[in-house]
Amino acid sequence: MSTSSTIDIEGKQLKLTNLDKVLYPVAGFTKGQVMDYYARVAPVLVPHLSGHPLTLKRYPGGVDQEFFFEKNATKHRPDWVKTVPIWSEGNQRDVNYILADNLPTLIWIANLAAMELHPSLSLAKDISCPRTIVFDLDPGPPANIVQCCQVGMWLREIFEHFGLQAFPKTSGSKGLQIYVPLNTPTNYDFSKPFAHALARLLENEHTELVVSDMKKQLRVGKVLVDWSQNDEHKTTVSVYSLRARERPTVSTPVTWEEVEQALKKKDPALLVYEAAQVLKRVEKMGDLFQPILELKQKLPKLAGVEDASPRAIEAGLQLAAQASNDGERKKSRDLGTKRAVTEPPSKKKSVKKQPALKKRARRV
Repeated sequence: MSTSSTIDIEGKQLKLTNLDKVLYPVAGFTKGQVMDYYARVAPVLVPHLSGHPLTLKRYPGGVDQEFFFEKNATKHRPDWVKTVPIWSEGNQRDVNYILADNLPTLIWIANLAAMELHPSLSLAKDISCPRTIVFDLDPGPPANIVQCCQVGMWLREIFEHFGLQAFPKTSGSKGLQIYVPLNTPTNYDFSKPFAHALARLLENEHTELVVSDMKKQLRVGKVLVDWSQNDEHKTTVSVYSLRARERPTVSTPVTWEEVEQALKKKDPALLVYEAAQVLKRVEKMGDLFQPILELKQKLPKLAGVEDASPRAIEAGLQLAAQASNDGERKKSRDLGTKRAVTEPPSKKKSVKKQPALKKRARRV
């Protein structure tokens, strides 16, 4: 495939190659269309990439061919592509990560057939400080994103009782991801045990559906609450990133109402969005993930977390369980009030004793 073009993007000269090459064979989606999508979604995507060390997932032969991850920026790059050295303990050297801070860099990346973009949760200038905490909800067949919606709603409820806002997005693949913006001083030694604690809590309370252990044999028909992504050395697929599936699906921010609707209708197709659909959503709804960039929130303190003590997990479970109990008591009070208001006063009904609320797990 020889189709190419040299273009000027914001004053930067860039040669684009193999524009007609089909990268999504089933959909007939070309490399040129990949670049067009990223160019059009850039106004909402670039702010989420800016300043974050970026790992590329490249598919030079297309999504049905071999791929590779690229952390260290290729030497054959324009001098205007910014990189940042981050020390790698595993390699015992600096790795020069790309910073996709602008449109020209984003299009240059797309020209590398890097369909998937995986940024760090931290900014390069403070790599030990996560800007968000994330839960990757991954269904084990025959479970699907509908079951992930249920788990996401449980997570949302817990964070609401902590006084924190959480925001959902599709993974663009099989699952759902829940982001809690922080944008305040913290570290992974704090956020990772906290995420682990909530995953364990959900597993203890909903053993029929939730698992926090990655072992494949435990995940059949259940939703893995992957807390381990909250790590300085790991990345999560970016919002608005294409995914290397049969069709050009996108990791798409959604509203909680859309999550509830998919759960109610038990229809996983309601949360599948391709590139063209995402562009229309952005035009209509703006960036649903914009609060991730600036909303300042702090996680509740956990005893022992500074020393990565097992006591931190236990404390987190107790704290989250207390929040859940408070929420359940509130629901009970609200339900009682509703019944008192709606019950016709002229009719007397026998009152059945309500079953005791399920005792919440306090310890692991």
